[in-house]
Amino acid sequence: MDVRPLVRHEDDVPLERWDDPVRGRLGFRTSFSGDVTATVGLTTGVAVLQPGEWLGRHRHTPPEVYFVAEGTATVTLDGVQHTLRPGSSVYVPGDAEHGIVNDGSGLLRFFYVFPTDSFEDFEYRF
Repeated sequence: MDVRPLVRHEDDVPLERWDDPVRGRLGFRTSFSGDVTATVGLTTGVAVLQPGEWLGRHRHTPPEVYFVAEGTATVTLDGVQHTLRPGSSVYVPGDAEHGIVNDGSGLLRFFYVFPTDSFEDFEYRF
């Protein structure tokens, strides 16, 4: 793969959606993932949750980081709830159970990043 610097704008990335009673109800845009971009080392994107939408509690082997850009939410990390607001950062160790719900009145947008080449490199366990 010919890896080069790359810039993508959130609005140029297709919105994918989950609407599942276990995985959750949310949208997400994958910015960088080796299966769709000529990138290595990181998988990143932006999750978009309307009020009341959620990402079900799950685990995966690689660690993950969230950064809240817009809105408020409650994230659960290994059974402990934390309130998030714009500017909040969350570190999720590998295999820690976590999930998030938009319990605010407006849109929730948060950036996520995994230290993997692509989404194909790990498995969500709900």
